[in-house]
Amino acid sequence: MPELPAADDTLEAAVREALACRRCEAVLPLGPRPVFRVSGTARVLIIGQAPGTKVHMTGVPWNDASGDRLRRWLLMDRALFYDSAWIAIVPTGLCYPGRLANGGDAPPRPECAPLWLDRFARLMPQLRLTLLVGSYALRHRLGSGAMTERVRRFRELGPAVVPLPHPSWRTTGWERRNPWFGEELLPVLRSSVATALE
Repeated sequence: MPELPAADDTLEAAVREALACRRCEAVLPLGPRPVFRVSGTARVLIIGQAPGTKVHMTGVPWNDASGDRLRRWLLMDRALFYDSAWIAIVPTGLCYPGRLANGGDAPPRPECAPLWLDRFARLMPQLRLTLLVGSYALRHRLGSGAMTERVRRFRELGPAVVPLPHPSWRTTGWERRNPWFGEELLPVLRSSVATALE
């Protein structure tokens, strides 16, 4: 259950508290290292899942091959992508959660998004567009449902939210099987970002 807002419920206070968070320390294999970027002027919020090992080590969100693919989808260079005056980046889990037995990353810690993501979003009043990147972001904001169907029905969410698959290497085959993603959704995504940044 999320905690009640503190008396000092400002974005600056939320950042300080999130960076100091040790709530999941006992179960994080590499220890806590919250990775996010926020600002009171951000127009676009990118919600992902949780940092991987490379992001954990560098402290830079989307600083991996998945980030490269996401920036290609957006037609956005690294300078703008990492300019927190315009772009906020908050995963559903702020810290690296570890790995599953099958070798994939573990899911984001369930207590994290209600505690931090929702608070950050509420404290960024200039947001015009939210990108939901991957199944965990989709589930947190939209509830349960199949990822492909959620993304395919992107027009139903209106202009302020765009659902996306996670841009990992596994998405290469998915994009081939779903050509509508590149033909229909990506042009809307790029237009929506441009409008939000005007």
